[in-house]
Amino acid sequence: MNTKPITFLATGDIGMNRSNPDSIFDSVRGELSGADLLFGQLEPCLADTGSPACQCRLPMRGHPDSGRAIRKAGYDVISFATNHCMDWGREAFYQTLDVLRDNGIVSIGAGSNLAEARKPAILEINGVRFGFLGYNSILPQDYWATDERPGCAPMRAHTVYEPIEHDQPGTPCRIHTFPCREDMENMITDVEGLRSQVDILVFSIHWGIHFIPAVLAEYQRDIAHAAIDAGADIILGHHTHILKPAEVYHGKVIFYSLANFALDPPQAFDEHLNEKASHKQMVSLNPSWENNGRNMPDDSYKTILCRCTIEDKKISDVVFQPVSLDSNSNPRILEPDEPEFIEIVNYMKEITASQNLPTGYIIDGRYVRPR
Repeated sequence: MNTKPITFLATGDIGMNRSNPDSIFDSVRGELSGADLLFGQLEPCLADTGSPACQCRLPMRGHPDSGRAIRKAGYDVISFATNHCMDWGREAFYQTLDVLRDNGIVSIGAGSNLAEARKPAILEINGVRFGFLGYNSILPQDYWATDERPGCAPMRAHTVYEPIEHDQPGTPCRIHTFPCREDMENMITDVEGLRSQVDILVFSIHWGIHFIPAVLAEYQRDIAHAAIDAGADIILGHHTHILKPAEVYHGKVIFYSLANFALDPPQAFDEHLNEKASHKQMVSLNPSWENNGRNMPDDSYKTILCRCTIEDKKISDVVFQPVSLDSNSNPRILEPDEPEFIEIVNYMKEITASQNLPTGYIIDGRYVRPR
């Protein structure tokens, strides 16, 4: 018996701190509402309580009403495995989870202890079982869950600096990163355990090098490949606030970063941010940021909408639609005849080639297919 294909959409980071949180979705609401299942990554807490954590550089907190706006936009599943999950303490952390649940949104990647943070979400759409897992590699101290502490599901990584010229003090080092063995073992166990329970396994992870164009950290490929080898069907990367390359590994697509999608700029969460030394250091990471007169680097206004087609209980096609953010961070789906459409496709080609990945990008009408 033939059944109608299922459309699964996934976006990058979302999170609003504005008087009308609905407004950020106005230009994409029609596209999002056409999905049978919609997934996103929540960047800030959604709370009106708590105090900023001493170890956080930008405490991000949006009004709880944003939860209603996120659900109204069509989101069904949200990962809260973000490096801002504990920015406002345990009260705001728990309130955020309550806000998502009270608005009918299933959350992953965070919980009252490690077991809860690692717990998958399973949803059935038209007879197809989808499983979701969420992890985080960008971890301020004590933001990750333990057996006795709330937080997000950790997929930590270690950094080693290798001197290139041992006899030349002060010369640059080669940077190596590799996954934390304990977290990798937990992650593989989770993926393998979920694989037998679902038809489609979606793996979401907060990771990578923020704002620096193109560059992938070594640990990212190790984790992505291990997750697919264990049974994941697609990897959805978040955090870097700019697009990163895509890779096709054993026929499965890895989006190393879906970038921002509906996320207010950092200045919306701290009106004095531009005056702070820590922010000025961050601005230096991207050459387009310092003198462009905008709240974010030019790269941060380019994003994509991931679109998966499900047929016969398998992902039959993965494409993306180029999306442009306006100066107020409102996303808009681009059409093929718009210059920004080709600009984003070319951007993806350039950053992918720079990381020595063989992925090609084929334009098919309004969609772009990694292959």
